[in-house]
Formats: sequence, C-alpha cells, structure tokens
Amino acid sequence: MDSLLQLLKQNARFTNQQLAAMLDTTEADIAARIKDFEKKGVIMGYSVILNDELADKDTVTAFIEIRVTPQRDCGFDDLAKTIMMYDEVESVSLMSGAYDLAVTVTGADLKTIALFVAQKLSTIEGVISTATHFVLRRYKEKGIFIKQDKNIDERGLVSP
Repeated sequence: MDSLLQLLKQNARFTNQQLAAMLDTTEADIAARIKDFEKKGVIMGYSVILNDELADKDTVTAFIEIRVTPQRDCGFDDLAKTIMMYDEVESVSLMSGAYDLAVTVTGADLKTIALFVAQKLSTIEGVISTATHFVLRRYKEKGIFIKQDKNIDERGLVSP
C-alpha cells in the first residue's frame, strides 16, 4: 500500500506539512496526491472513531449474518444494494463461508435493531436467514484502542 495512504489510515488529520515531513516530499506533492486519490475514488471519505460509551451511551451496534439466494444475472449485488440503502446499515460485505452477507447496523436500542431485522431485512426477497450478534464492548477499531479505563497499560504484554 502507498505510504501516504498508510499514514492517512492511521490519522486522517495529519496536515499536509506533517505528511510531507514524514514522507520527505513537499506539501504541494502531498496535496496533489491526496486530490488524485480522492478523484480516482481510492479515498472515498474520512471518518471519526468514537468511544461510543463516552459519546452516545444509547447507541447499539449489531453484526448480522445473512444467508441469501443470489438473484439471476446479478448475483448478490442487487440484494446488497437493497440492504445498504437502509439508514440503519453502516456496512455490507460479501463473505465466504457459512453466510453470504455481513451487515453492520446501529440503532437506539436492542428493540430497534430487532424490529429492523424482523420487519425490513428478513422480508427482502431472497433472504433465507439472519443471525444477529450484538456488540457488547469495542476494544479496538481500525487499529485504534478504544480506552475503557484510564488505567489501561497500552505498552503491550510482556511474557517471560
């Protein structure tokens, strides 16, 4: 992977000046490369990693495994497009293994997500079954430790 992209994945808030210093190039070069990545669709957006327990205690996240019957002439694509149009859906991925689609959803509470699965997801033509797994606690997201306790030692484990 391009070294600029690796740095931006670590921290998208690095300034062009900081990135240029780290990559031994100019700010103009960094700005041009970022603009090119955005234009080509390599960089599709920027996001924030939140500690949900501190930011919004009422949000619930669930991972949903979905088994489907692929549609003729479009495979899984049309079903994935239908599912990803719901506001509750954060991500949709085609998977190998025991289920076909992995869906991440958020809602105000367990009941909201349960109703979404029962009334919206499971009623889509082609959906065979769903299995919902609720997130109880996040420890790490996109390489970032989600601090649960101020006393956590992030230096890593040492074994004898």
